[in-house]
Amino acid sequence: MKKNKAIVILLVFLLLLGGFGYTAAVGIGADASGSAASINLGLDLEGGVSITYQVVGDEDPDREDMADTIYKLQKRVEGYSTEAVVYQEGNDRINIEIPGVSDANAILEDLGKPGSLYFIAEHDADGNLNYQAMGMDNDGNVVYAMNKTIEELEADGSIVLVGTDVKDARAGSQSNQMQNSEFVVQLSMTEEGTEKFADATSQAFQKGESIAIYYDGTIVSAPGVNAAITDGQAQITGSFTYEEAQKLASTIRIGGLKLELEELHSKIVGAQLGEEAIATSIKAAAVGFAIIVIFMIAVYHLSGLASSLALALYVELIVILLNGFEITLTLPGIAGIILSIGMAVDANVIIFARIREEIAKGKTVKSAIDIGYKKAASAIVDGNITTLIAAAVLGLLGSGTIKGFAATLALGIVLSMFTAMVITKLLMKSFYAIGLQSEKLYGRAKEHKAVNFTARKNVFFGISLVAVLAGFVFMGINHAKSGSALNYSLEFVGGTSTNVVFNEDMSLADIDTKVVPLIEKITGDGNVQTQKVEGTSEVIFKTRSLNTQERETFKNTMAEQFQADAEKITTETISSTISSEMKSDAIIAVVVATLCMLVYIWFRFKDIRFGASSVAALLHDVLVVLAFYAIVRVSVGTTFIACMLTIVGYSINATIVIFDRIRENMRNMGRKESLEEMVNSSITQTLSRSIFTSLTTFIMVAALYFFGVSSIKEFALPLMAGILCGTYSSVCITGALWLVLRKVFPQKTS
Repeated sequence: MKKNKAIVILLVFLLLLGGFGYTAAVGIGADASGSAASINLGLDLEGGVSITYQVVGDEDPDREDMADTIYKLQKRVEGYSTEAVVYQEGNDRINIEIPGVSDANAILEDLGKPGSLYFIAEHDADGNLNYQAMGMDNDGNVVYAMNKTIEELEADGSIVLVGTDVKDARAGSQSNQMQNSEFVVQLSMTEEGTEKFADATSQAFQKGESIAIYYDGTIVSAPGVNAAITDGQAQITGSFTYEEAQKLASTIRIGGLKLELEELHSKIVGAQLGEEAIATSIKAAAVGFAIIVIFMIAVYHLSGLASSLALALYVELIVILLNGFEITLTLPGIAGIILSIGMAVDANVIIFARIREEIAKGKTVKSAIDIGYKKAASAIVDGNITTLIAAAVLGLLGSGTIKGFAATLALGIVLSMFTAMVITKLLMKSFYAIGLQSEKLYGRAKEHKAVNFTARKNVFFGISLVAVLAGFVFMGINHAKSGSALNYSLEFVGGTSTNVVFNEDMSLADIDTKVVPLIEKITGDGNVQTQKVEGTSEVIFKTRSLNTQERETFKNTMAEQFQADAEKITTETISSTISSEMKSDAIIAVVVATLCMLVYIWFRFKDIRFGASSVAALLHDVLVVLAFYAIVRVSVGTTFIACMLTIVGYSINATIVIFDRIRENMRNMGRKESLEEMVNSSITQTLSRSIFTSLTTFIMVAALYFFGVSSIKEFALPLMAGILCGTYSSVCITGALWLVLRKVFPQKTS
């Protein structure tokens, strides 16, 4: 690269850094588009709409019907945000909370009245018309009018199916007769619905009629019947856009609820974690980033400066792209970003270590940069792709906060690879071209005697076994004492929702600092969620389940300390926001992601023992962190899922770096060198990377713990334990385990 070109590149980079920095901080236009302030935040960080529905006509509905209704509503409201939550309140009420929304009426109008969907034949048995087209609306859609009431239709048998006969409805696409792609709505019927639908479509097809779909007082679609449909699988075609097909499918799904609901009340609520959670997270991120920059420059000199500049660009782009892709950011999402920042630093550390090794071999700085990037590429690509596979599977199969975590993690991984492999390299070459060519500016690797890790494998395996078993022992003790192996928070087991009307309009900051600590003292639990009802002095506190004595203490404390009217303090039992179906989705997603990672590592390393060792180390880390939760009694809530997923991604990436070096060294092994010596050399050669990457990621999480509010501390503490555990397993367990598997399952020779 010529000097003039290098100067231009550096100037352009600085302009982009300033421009993107301005956009991320201030935004563009009157709506501050692209800025941090414009990012969609979840209920835990911002608040949104809270709608309470009540079951119509049944004060004690069946538990299975309630669970089914909640799950289907959850899938419906995820169309507004993946972070929306649905949970039961009392016996016959369901709460829906949707983040980032300030117009409850618009949501209610869109959701309609859940549980009132009917499929209606065009004519009744006497040949009378049940409905007819009346014209077109402003959007070009046919408008229908009903000639009878629902009661009359039910009486004469014109209702051929009801919403509960539909098993599922999804937007999809197909090729029409002209081989053009068109959007459709795909319907799947239940076993009973399949029989009803076969009879209804057979009669409608013979008569050349249509079957209308009636929802919440309006006919939303009246498709013609082109054939008798006997397999329970149908498609609604038309000139749909994807959004229109998705909306109709959503309407059919929500109309298929087992219970009919009516709106009880709605309100705008504030952030569950309070305003302080955002402020402390921003402060922690700034402090953590500053420490990482100082560390990288101190250790890697000019290379560290280049990576710090690229990392600054990365942070700016993350903010802008979170806006661009309209990703809802929550506390688990922040975990995804933290992990991706750690991986961005990791990629740079791997590269710089390689460059220093090449300089130590006598290469010029220029050639060392080229060779270093080339040799580091496989470890970086494999590590990031493995984690990206996990993010993709979690995004496709997971639900709720898992989808949000997967989205931020995937975005961060792609962006971190770009900044490390492209931006940092471009900056380093530009620095070299303008005359910064001294070897001292880049550093030289020192020769280190290989540490004999494998000789201590029995000790390491023993330590790991004790740690895992300790977790199960403490879970047994906890279960015997409290009936619960882990300290499950209200997201998993439900809890108590307490509404307090204060005599003054307190700010969220005051509530966080003055009220919440008193509640934590009563509950003995740091997981208190707070929501302020907009325009009132009413505050909703969600805690673990409170007994009668604790509820009374709560009420008295609010009355005595803040002069709240005790008569207006109400409490309700609420269900978990993580349903059994969502738990199943999460487990399936993690299992599938693990299997996909195993297959990828097997494919890339041509040896399933590498993949098996990686997955074993991953399982080890998860069990050890689970033990930490059991022993320390940290609350297990939605952040628990994010914490475990973060550790999975972090662990697998750290392991692959070591295995990549083993793979490379195997090709260059001398005849006198044993496998044990080669593995020890590989671990030692990557030891600085393992330590430095863990340190920088640990710094980010430690800053969250140091500055965070109680709920954030409970998220950061086990994450720090997971980072340390992931480093330990990668360095001390995986290489030795791979050697054991090679002896137990030797490679077959033909």
